[in-house]
Amino acid sequence: MAGKMVEFSSNGSTSSGYLSTPASGKGPGVVVIQEWWGLVEHIKDVADRFAREGFVALAPDLYYGKTTRSPDEAGKLFMALNIDRVEKDLRGAIQFVLALEETAGKKVGTVGFCMGGQLSLYAACANSSVGACVIYYGIHPNVHPAIANLQAPVLGFFGERDGSVTPEAARKLEAQLKSAGKQAEFHIYPGVNHAFFNDTRPDVYNEACAKKSWERMLRFFREHLG
Repeated sequence: MAGKMVEFSSNGSTSSGYLSTPASGKGPGVVVIQEWWGLVEHIKDVADRFAREGFVALAPDLYYGKTTRSPDEAGKLFMALNIDRVEKDLRGAIQFVLALEETAGKKVGTVGFCMGGQLSLYAACANSSVGACVIYYGIHPNVHPAIANLQAPVLGFFGERDGSVTPEAARKLEAQLKSAGKQAEFHIYPGVNHAFFNDTRPDVYNEACAKKSWERMLRFFREHLG
């Protein structure tokens, strides 16, 4: 089922996002958080894939209509992100999904890619309505999740050859989560780079690891969200 753009309340104003719902009519909710490119077709396709698996998926537009294919421009948008505003947008997105009649359950999952991976953890730490959190090679130097407040289990996927989010950085984050008494399971896939899940980027996409991580994520969400 093809999705559509919707608007939702956020901090006294409105934000927008791409919503995709399952043909079955009802399912667990998931918030899909963009890479630094913006709300591009790849992220919308991920939301549609979730809907085909029986989930209600919303991808909020954190750049307010801006997208880019230029790494330089993406970097500028990435660094200019207002983290407080983003948290409010993600909170609004979570509340919007939970209020939909199509959404089953009282908690949602969050999943983010690259920049969105760190924001997925940030949202989970800031919001008790998150019941499961997935990180794909997440990074943002200005995002500092309040791990002590985290109530959701965390699943993480990283690439052995990732120069942005190194295996060492991934292991350090996993250790921080576990030392704080949180449930965390990280996978570092051998021989793959940053953004290995993005099938619109043939220079880094790895079909086998993308498929394996997708299946693990679906099992994780179904276990914790119902």
